[in-house]
Amino acid sequence: MTTILVTGANRGIGLEFVRQYAGGGANVIACCRKPARAEALNAIPGVRVMELDVGDATSADRLATALQGVAIDVLINCAGIFGHARPSTAQSYYDEFVNTFRVNSIGPLIVSQALRRNLMLGRDKKLVTLTSVLGSIAEHGGGWLSYRASKAAINSIMRGVARDWAGDGIAVGILHPGWVRTDMGGPDAPITPDESVRGLRARIAELSPKTSGRYLDYLGKEIAW
Repeated sequence: MTTILVTGANRGIGLEFVRQYAGGGANVIACCRKPARAEALNAIPGVRVMELDVGDATSADRLATALQGVAIDVLINCAGIFGHARPSTAQSYYDEFVNTFRVNSIGPLIVSQALRRNLMLGRDKKLVTLTSVLGSIAEHGGGWLSYRASKAAINSIMRGVARDWAGDGIAVGILHPGWVRTDMGGPDAPITPDESVRGLRARIAELSPKTSGRYLDYLGKEIAW
């Protein structure tokens, strides 16, 4: 049975990943900051819900200890925050920038490092991080500075991980889910979580060492760095 671990699993795209993978018969480990409050997540049968704050290295280490010896086939870094919507380039938002980078950029690396041994025990050895087209420097249109920069940073980090961990047989996916109708995406987003996750699952299924480190959207379109 395939084992999938999803971070940020209590809502939005993360929750939809859990629903679809669990519904398809996978063994799912669903991680979030406050499991006791994750009512929709806890209502999904057969899912192992575990505590994780992706921006906290100690939390990631505790999770790794609890999962010692457990093979993980696919690790999906889904947790993220939007941060300040439109900070001006004429003003400083130090604390907001730091927190956005802590969760969106450093967090996925912390979790991936903590669970690297679990991935190496897995059959599929797939490491997936959800990013955004807003992280594309080539397509930067201004605004949302901390979010854009944090996603550009995680793109670079995961591109490096793809190269550095290739010898371990770990394939890295850097995937944009589209503009999705979630709490973060808002009610005007044109894509439902179901549509996005079905596309993302197809990209994950296709992921291999030969395609590792590519920056793609949920339909498989290449995005300019």
